[in-house]
Amino acid sequence: MPRSKSQSRSVSSAKTGSVSIDLPAEIGRAVELALELKAHDVTVLDLRGISTATDYFVVASGTSDVQVKAIADHVVEELKKEGVRPAHSEGVRGGRWALLDYIDFVVHVFHPQARAFYQLENLWGDAPRWEAPEA
Repeated sequence: MPRSKSQSRSVSSAKTGSVSIDLPAEIGRAVELALELKAHDVTVLDLRGISTATDYFVVASGTSDVQVKAIADHVVEELKKEGVRPAHSEGVRGGRWALLDYIDFVVHVFHPQARAFYQLENLWGDAPRWEAPEA
């Protein structure tokens, strides 16, 4: 998937006051889609310069296995309609941790217990982060 640097989405967060950040359009859209299905604790980690595997992580939580699957399915289906398809996905059926790999960014949707166990935000503690306001 080629990067579209000219297309970015300016996002502001209630948690960070009037701070506005520019995210690639696909990442901003993935955040919006997760929030549409009531995902909570949605965080974007900027891994550029820290990881060679991907540029961004979008990390979100659902309150149940069913909601985790629904959020992941919604992100995949809606981004597909916009011509953005994951290169790989795993864990969607299980509902504990869904991983959607779009090469330039990876969407992680966790059940709260799995998120607490894996602690991606702590693992990538050096990464700049943005927390989406709760819907």
